[in-house]
Amino acid sequence: MFGGGLARGLVKKAVAAAAAAGAALVAVLFLGVAIFYALCLIAPPLAAAAITFLLFAFIAALIAVLFLRGEGDDEEEEEEPSGIGERAFMLFRERPILGTVAALAGGWIFLRNPALASIVAAAFTEKSHTRRRR
Repeated sequence: MFGGGLARGLVKKAVAAAAAAGAALVAVLFLGVAIFYALCLIAPPLAAAAITFLLFAFIAALIAVLFLRGEGDDEEEEEEPSGIGERAFMLFRERPILGTVAALAGGWIFLRNPALASIVAAAFTEKSHTRRRR
């Protein structure tokens, strides 16, 4: 229907991800219910609800801090890639999906106009005229 096996594989992965997310949501909800009813045995229901809320809020804040910690520290000043080949390599390294799409689009353009292949090959093999600072 939509591109054969590629679309079918993506749909299967999306369905599996949705099922896993739904199962995780149900598990977390019922964990909260279990904690609430366990606390109801030793505290009034309003206090049990407040304690359950605070527990889950603390866990959410802890997870957020752990995932967001050091996000700005990873920005090391790297040298700008000087040639097209280095830029393409950096694109594939930092954003593999975007790099793959760009490569497929480039391949399609080369199939439509083979003269571009020689121009791009010359650009990739061309050495940069600027000196690199270390």
